[in-house]
Amino acid sequence: MSDTAEKPFKVAVPEEELELLRKRLDLARFPDELDEAGWEYGAPLADVKRLAGYWRNGFDWRKAEAAINALPQFTRDVEVEGFGSLNVHYVHKKSEVTENAIPLLFIHGWPGHFLEVRKMLPLLTAGPPEQPSFHVVALSLPGFGFSEAPKKKGFGPKQYAEVANRLMIGVGYDEYVIQGGDWGHYASDIAGYLATYYGQASVKGWLSNYTNAVAPKFRTSPWLYLTHLVTPYSRKEKEGLAASIEFRTKGSGYMHEQATRPQTLGYSLADSPVGLLGWIYEKLVGWSDEYPWTDDEVLEWVSVYQFSRAGPGASLRIYHECTAGYTRRAVDFVRWSSVPLGFAMFPKELNRVPRRWLRTLANVVFESEHDHGGHFAAHERPEDLADDVRAMFGRGGPACGVVSGKSGYAQ
Repeated sequence: MSDTAEKPFKVAVPEEELELLRKRLDLARFPDELDEAGWEYGAPLADVKRLAGYWRNGFDWRKAEAAINALPQFTRDVEVEGFGSLNVHYVHKKSEVTENAIPLLFIHGWPGHFLEVRKMLPLLTAGPPEQPSFHVVALSLPGFGFSEAPKKKGFGPKQYAEVANRLMIGVGYDEYVIQGGDWGHYASDIAGYLATYYGQASVKGWLSNYTNAVAPKFRTSPWLYLTHLVTPYSRKEKEGLAASIEFRTKGSGYMHEQATRPQTLGYSLADSPVGLLGWIYEKLVGWSDEYPWTDDEVLEWVSVYQFSRAGPGASLRIYHECTAGYTRRAVDFVRWSSVPLGFAMFPKELNRVPRRWLRTLANVVFESEHDHGGHFAAHERPEDLADDVRAMFGRGGPACGVVSGKSGYAQ
């Protein structure tokens, strides 16, 4: 029998795990590198060697662990139809301003995790009274961080959405809004499937910072399809589409591998801390907008994968399960929803499609454009993203009042 009660949680990596990590780093073997390779071939050797050395001899995991444990963390068993019970880890930070705060579910992606929400928490839960306030829940998706991983094949987008919705209801929020990017956007299916299966009943609005969608089709969106044919794209839309094509051509190899052979790749990531470091560090730098990553930030981020409950390989399987081994798009079964949808647009996001494409997803009511920021917007540009959340769901915003009895304000 599962225990659906909420239990407080603290990260506590056993000392023997830290010692094993140090031994593996001592035994690390590095590849050679071409002269003047830079970033063209992947993460530079000098960077990875520096980070690995600091991970072994300087990085203080216990200090990072204590900072993580300052967050209000919990676990709860969540029943998933056909898959039994999964123990799910999450942060639950209530508003410091009002009990009338808007419940908000934050959904991370890969190679992210629950800590992506950390910089946004004080902005959304402890702001001035003239701004809307939120009760924020940020889960570790099953197989990520400190959540249990599924044991059976076929745990796809509908199941991830079921976990998220049942978690929110279990926490006490029958209605809520969503903020997410990457797997937290429709391409993860999770927000899209939440809107498809739980829209109106529970999901009342969502703000995405991942500007990706497919072109309108006559069968599903005839008016959008016709305007798409006859309306020229703006200069920014053309630039964004070109950047999206370049990413899919030159930067998406990881996706093919993780979607087709996650188990094979998982051996390397589970056994080699340096391999895991290089695999994730490349994405942190390459997918952000000149964000000044410190070595401590990078190593804390990677360490969450290193010490994750199911191991780093488990996080890869979401790609296989949500794309049927890369034989279909992750959103093939997402249906247009009347749930209000907003987009926070950042110039270095991996996919930046024309705005009319975005309207194939849901009832788009809010759009903002920023001058800086990349794929990890909640970490890179937390103030900008928090401003967008407040603008969309606060007074005067297009999705104000969507959660029954929860305005976000004390008065």
